[in-house]
Amino acid sequence: MSKKVTFLCDLKSGKTIKISLMVMKIIFKDLSKIVCILGDKSGEIKANIPNKKGDIVEGRVLEIEGIKDGNLEVQKYEFISEYQIEDYLRTVNRPIEEIMDEIELYTNKYIISREAKALNDYFFKNEEFLEKFKKGIGGVSMHHNYIGGLAEHTLNVMYLAAILCKRYECRRTETTILAAKLHDIGKIYELYYNGPFKYTLRGEMEGHIVIGVEMLDEAIRKNPSFYSEDFVTRIKGCIVQHHGKLEYGSPREMKMEEAFILNYADSIDATMNKISRLKDKTEIGTWSEYDRTIESKLYL
Repeated sequence: MSKKVTFLCDLKSGKTIKISLMVMKIIFKDLSKIVCILGDKSGEIKANIPNKKGDIVEGRVLEIEGIKDGNLEVQKYEFISEYQIEDYLRTVNRPIEEIMDEIELYTNKYIISREAKALNDYFFKNEEFLEKFKKGIGGVSMHHNYIGGLAEHTLNVMYLAAILCKRYECRRTETTILAAKLHDIGKIYELYYNGPFKYTLRGEMEGHIVIGVEMLDEAIRKNPSFYSEDFVTRIKGCIVQHHGKLEYGSPREMKMEEAFILNYADSIDATMNKISRLKDKTEIGTWSEYDRTIESKLYL
């Protein structure tokens, strides 16, 4: 497997370079050239590539030689078939296993009833699900849009939900924390994360809320007599209602204490993640760029 040692952020303009980059987006192509965005985990750059065979597609990794001068003028390239995808796509800053261990701490503390543990284990004791969950992204561009972002977001929502449950004496803390853990599981099928981030066809057609409810239904059908009607109603209700309002893509508005807590925890973490990303690229004491999600620029 090819080990990437040079990243886009390391390169200086005006010099001939050799580097491996992923094709993130094709902007234009004709018989003579392709204009596209190339990138790795450190950044992206617009590039002009000779179109000799018409074999350049989004998601392919190229070993290129060319000149960086504002844009990248590629002189020649070859494909790389073996590589670590984490070198080319943004990833969570913390080790993913550290995040999963912390999720497990909150799980062991709050998810203790027989039916709650059974529903949790249906997903989180399944190796295929876990592999997808740990690689999953929180969004294409909205928030936590990096590999491991789904797990990081899940942990933060569980943490915030636990604080709100304790402070306001929630009647069903266990249900709220379990719903926080499961609220975005549909994203493992909604979002594509093995190349440039995008929505899957299923994601475009159904969305993660519908997919998540389908996943819950499948889990419950495996042992329908094991779960009480009230438990199923409340867990599914939280998933359905967690976007809060119809205009935010929620099939139903919030109708339970648990749903309000989950929605607030979800919104806080998504917003603060966007602010963190703005902080990463803004000097202290200056204005950030305008962000469409928070509908403002920030003085940081």
